[in-house]
Amino acid sequence: MDPDSSASAAGTRLHSSDAFRIHSICFLLMRRTQGFYTKDAGFVYRKNMGILRKLICQLAGGPRFLKQMTSDARENCENCPVSAYLARNCSQEDGLGTPASSCPTDRGTNLLDCNGCFTESTTFRNVWTKHSTSPITYQSGKIYLENYRYCLSSITPEPRIIYQMPACPKSEKIEDVLLLECPVGEVLPNPSDYKPSLVVLTAHNWLLRLSATTGEILEKVYLAAHCKFRYLSWDTPQDVMVVKSIQQKHPGAARQAGVQQSVLFVLAVFRVLPLSFIGMLELDKKFFGNSMTDASMSDSMLIVTHSTGLVRLYSFQTISEQFMLQRVDLGQEYNWNGKIGIVGKYPFGIPYNIKITGAPDLLFEVSSLESTFQIGGFPWHYIITPNKKSQKGIFHVCSLKDHTLAKNGVQEMKCCSLEPDWITFHPDSSGRILHVGPNLIKVLKLKEVEGNTELQKVTEDFIIQASRENNIENSITVTSSGRIVKNRFNSLDDDPEKETFQIVDYEDELNLLSIAAVTQIGSDGSARLDLRCNERGTRLKSIPFVESWDVVSISKANESYNQYLYLVSFIHLYMPYIYNIYITNAIWYGLFICICNEDGECRGHIPG
Repeated sequence: MDPDSSASAAGTRLHSSDAFRIHSICFLLMRRTQGFYTKDAGFVYRKNMGILRKLICQLAGGPRFLKQMTSDARENCENCPVSAYLARNCSQEDGLGTPASSCPTDRGTNLLDCNGCFTESTTFRNVWTKHSTSPITYQSGKIYLENYRYCLSSITPEPRIIYQMPACPKSEKIEDVLLLECPVGEVLPNPSDYKPSLVVLTAHNWLLRLSATTGEILEKVYLAAHCKFRYLSWDTPQDVMVVKSIQQKHPGAARQAGVQQSVLFVLAVFRVLPLSFIGMLELDKKFFGNSMTDASMSDSMLIVTHSTGLVRLYSFQTISEQFMLQRVDLGQEYNWNGKIGIVGKYPFGIPYNIKITGAPDLLFEVSSLESTFQIGGFPWHYIITPNKKSQKGIFHVCSLKDHTLAKNGVQEMKCCSLEPDWITFHPDSSGRILHVGPNLIKVLKLKEVEGNTELQKVTEDFIIQASRENNIENSITVTSSGRIVKNRFNSLDDDPEKETFQIVDYEDELNLLSIAAVTQIGSDGSARLDLRCNERGTRLKSIPFVESWDVVSISKANESYNQYLYLVSFIHLYMPYIYNIYITNAIWYGLFICICNEDGECRGHIPG
């Protein structure tokens, strides 16, 4: 099947109103904001560039495009000053002598839907290769190697070194990193605050802010000596960040004496640019429940998961107001437990200025298999899997307001594969849903049910299918000894000999879906990168990888029973153009295969 032919559930020909929604600058300017948007300069720049690209395309074919609109779209467009300018000043020939018919809106897939300039004749070639024992990451035009200590620019014809930090011992290595871009419309204390920087958490509990262009240390904060911090995350992107500790454990002597450890995690919350301290608190099982297994923060909500599958949400603002001992900030002198020191300086660190002494007020609770839980959409909805093992692979889309299941809200792909399908709210803040399987990608959207404004239904926006031949496979195998073996199933949906979607990612700067499609050919894996329109799913560009892609290693386990064990390789693609592949070790234990990470820790088993 041709991937292009199945890219859109609505067909290849767009209705004029759909074309208006996709291409018109007027719709982009007047549409209602849905979901959550950040306010950092990088986001505003990307949005403005998108508006500019659409404006240029519409200037080339404005009058002709206005004639193709529906009456409702034309009425909305005529109220826009941009369209008024187009009607007055644009003709079939624009000021540059370009016919309106040459506008990219009429060119099909020759351009990246007005969002780029990759024509069909554009080719990609390998201009630079780098091998690294540590993950290769990409952030805003920069490639980071050696755990963020080696930075290169990716916008030059060949990557060039921007900076390289000196080597450091393992005890001072970088644990986690966040990219920080300056907010828009705020006056900042230092000139360096207006330039991109990296917030870095080190193994010896220092929080550093580094210049993204020089690697210079701009600010540093010492956290604490009494616990180990390892994780950085955004509570509110580019505004409030959270530093999380590893799971707290008692010393061996205390455990032998039967002393129970009730504090599971420590969270430290900071506001960025200028960097300021909000509070640090302990998460105690006494107040959150003995079954608590993990915790995180998002959008001022404290999210606590439990081993029973419960997911509980609390208001962090309410917790901080109710249990705040004293408000302190970095650089302030503070008396904590009889010790006087400067907050954020070594060796004093930051104090526990939020002390939870009772169970906080519960905002929301839901039960889900393996505590999987996501919030998104417009109006707000959440996605869970019912808390039963038999329901694995079945997803429910429900209203956050009253737990009502959306119409057509039960989503099941019914795929038979080693790697399960997954679902998430689309990262483009459109409120749509991505449901990805080994050979099928569904982009879903929430739509109001006719006659019932309180109920939403889940509908298909478009689908993308892998290119596969419909071969009829024999379910009966005859061995060399003449014994007949009946297969329980013909083949897996992620069979390495069939095209399989390995990675699906969203590129926000170009508003594209990037999809890595892989097929095993002989002993090597052949892969390509498809760049698809995020609005319709149309394939705009396909880039084959010259390098082989090692997807699956097959080990013959037992000829007499005609069984094969699949040793699964884990592959991570950090960006569409620069990628690093790391294959884990697999250890054979007779009945199970243990998949281990580079430290030798077992991360899962595959039954034989």
